[in-house]
Amino acid sequence: MSARPEISLPYAEAEVLVESGQVRQLSSALPAAVAEESKPFGRRRTWLSRLMLVHADVFALLFAYFVAERLLGNGATAGQAMTSTGALFLATLPAWILGIKAAGLYSRDDELIHHTTLTEVPRLFLAVTVGTWSFVGLAWLMSLHKLDTGQLIVFWLAATFLLVVVRTIARSEFQRDPDFPQNTVVVGAGSVGQLLGRKILRHPEYRLRLLGFVDAAPKERREDLEALKILGNAADLPRLVEELAIERVIVAFSNDSHEQTLDLIRLLEDRNVRIDIVPRLFDVLPPHLSHQTVEGIPLVAVPRLRLSTTSRFVKRSFDLVLSTVGLVVLAPFVAMICIAIKLDSPGPVFFRQRRMGAGERPFRMFKFRTMFADADARKSEVAHLNKHARPGGDPRMFKVQADPRVTGMGKFLRRYSLDELPQLANVVLGHMSIIGPRPLILEEDECIEAWGRRRLVLKPGITGLWQVLGRSAIPFEEMVKLDYLYVTTWSLANDCRLLLQTVPEILRGEREGAY
Repeated sequence: MSARPEISLPYAEAEVLVESGQVRQLSSALPAAVAEESKPFGRRRTWLSRLMLVHADVFALLFAYFVAERLLGNGATAGQAMTSTGALFLATLPAWILGIKAAGLYSRDDELIHHTTLTEVPRLFLAVTVGTWSFVGLAWLMSLHKLDTGQLIVFWLAATFLLVVVRTIARSEFQRDPDFPQNTVVVGAGSVGQLLGRKILRHPEYRLRLLGFVDAAPKERREDLEALKILGNAADLPRLVEELAIERVIVAFSNDSHEQTLDLIRLLEDRNVRIDIVPRLFDVLPPHLSHQTVEGIPLVAVPRLRLSTTSRFVKRSFDLVLSTVGLVVLAPFVAMICIAIKLDSPGPVFFRQRRMGAGERPFRMFKFRTMFADADARKSEVAHLNKHARPGGDPRMFKVQADPRVTGMGKFLRRYSLDELPQLANVVLGHMSIIGPRPLILEEDECIEAWGRRRLVLKPGITGLWQVLGRSAIPFEEMVKLDYLYVTTWSLANDCRLLLQTVPEILRGEREGAY
């Protein structure tokens, strides 16, 4: 492999370039070899590490089962029973892997700095324990041969031990590649940023290839920072990420304002880059409040705005199962609502409206009709009742309290959010999710710009944070922030929690009318 050319630039010269607006000329002098060599491996590192860990886990589990059977097996008398149990174990291997993934043990090499197998031991122990008892329960339900207690204990201990050992071997192999270190820059070349840079240089086991600093007004460089240089200012960072194949950005107290730094972080989240932040007052924070540290300096990791293929499969499966079961179980109740709507007022049973979906793709959202058939034609008549048209209101939203266009049946449906039930069909069709961002009409969606549009990384949901925390009472800006928070922190456990929290909110009802 060719040696990487060095980029040497004194800090004083860097400051002149930044102040004179010549940063673009500086970046053009950066070696293309760095980017060309690193771009392929940035993507390859992720799937290579995960693939090797999956293979290691499968081998460890199979070998642990083999050890338990050979040490405490009952011989030929139980051969047929053991064969059926072994077949069941092989069939459940994908579930074991999904359980280990749910524990977050396949993505930590890419997410964390200086991650070792030793830190995974508690989670591996928990995953093996839950998996073993789940296997026992499944075998009992299938009326298989009674499992020997001694074999279970041996398998449990052997699996825990072998997972740790084999993962250590696999990790040492894929970390040995000279290109495994992540291309890294530090935003902020003040005292804290330069201290952080020195610590990174002193610890090659962190596997970070520090390229330099990004700062418009850097302090004088420390003597122990070797040849680190100023690559540009914060405005150049998105371009530098592409040109230098930067994979990790550490924000360490730059001179930019809070709003500028926040906008920069949100902009970078749209790229395939890890973001860590040095928290204020970091020197008094205990280590357990942070995901990781660099020689005592705690870092808070910003989650990526993208779901893996497996996570999307899990979320879609969750949606499909719940929505299908819901449509079947609630079919008689839905039929009663349809009859009640027809008897209450003339017009169609269902109301369809265009909403903005994931990936900027509009779709038709289904609801039970809660207004009179001529509601759209009468909108101008109630415009003066729009509470957002008053001083202090939000002109982007339209909400009328005690709307005279709402039917009697519609008031009941809106109060308990029963008008949303037809959206289960949208979930089955793939337009929506059970839990997700708020589905906005196209006029409201046009008011969302910049980082707020990343809320559409996931499909809009029947319910979500906005439903649980305040429904239609939440201001527009706060709703966008809640959707953004949901997308950046998605997990299946969080979806289950929000679903459970939605139930009491629905039963409590909303007297002022639903969204």
